[in-house]
Amino acid sequence: MGRYLVRRLLQLVPVFLGTTFLIYWLVWSVPGDPFAGKCGERPCPPSYVAAMTAKFQLDENVFVQYATYMKNLLQGDFGTTYSGRSINDIIATAYPNTLKLAVVALAIEAVIGLTAGVLTGLRRNGFLDNLVLVSTLFMIALPVFVVAFVLQWTLGLQWGIVSATVSSEMPFSELIMPGFVLGSASMAYIARVARTSIAENRRADYVRTAIAKGLPMRRVVGVHLLRNSLIPVVTLLGTDLGALMGGAIVTESIFTINGIGREVYRSIVTKESATVVSIVVVLVLVYLLMNLLVDLLYAALDPRIRYE
Repeated sequence: MGRYLVRRLLQLVPVFLGTTFLIYWLVWSVPGDPFAGKCGERPCPPSYVAAMTAKFQLDENVFVQYATYMKNLLQGDFGTTYSGRSINDIIATAYPNTLKLAVVALAIEAVIGLTAGVLTGLRRNGFLDNLVLVSTLFMIALPVFVVAFVLQWTLGLQWGIVSATVSSEMPFSELIMPGFVLGSASMAYIARVARTSIAENRRADYVRTAIAKGLPMRRVVGVHLLRNSLIPVVTLLGTDLGALMGGAIVTESIFTINGIGREVYRSIVTKESATVVSIVVVLVLVYLLMNLLVDLLYAALDPRIRYE
């Protein structure tokens, strides 16, 4: 396991460098004046443009810029915005809010999706099975902003069950609705994947043997059936954490959450390329580490899987 972990960590290095370079090149190659609107309604004076161009090495080729960026990144410096604000401070302020929202969304989709998948996988073709299939298909088809608007209007504004927006303190009680919205589509996929996995493994020899030995059905499902059926679900949940953190732009904007998604949107609108690159680099790193963690969890769930 130790050699496998070291080998996988080494494999992440070229993937990280290649991905971040591609992101850097794509963001910095976007046409347009990066200093448009930075000086109000008037064009920025040539002295300001020349100073900012030299500071951010905009007159250098993309390879020199990327090398300088990675050198500073290895020292823990994500750079500064055109207005002089530290990107480290932006990420330190917004990242915990997005992480908190993503964890709530992940917990909601795991509990509801896995429960629905297990119940329907054990009793297929019944009323509950058909209800879950129809409702999950409905949730997959609906865009996130539609789900957010409907829940915000009905539960928040009309009925007053929950807060329609999230305050700056971000208590967990206020994150339930945006967490549900953010994880709604993934919840449907998890329910369907868990249903299929449970139904397939239920016909396996080891399940029939456990039942023939007289083990209680609760133990058969909880210890034998569920454990082997969790591998595709864990794959979805692990990779989904990175996707949740990067795809929360709409949800954070609707519920006024000051997170990574809103910062990315603001940076794109104001053409703060350095901020966009730095935030995406953090998301790439999270996504790669979550994929590594998922691979390691496979061996814990299935004893037949061993890494050398």
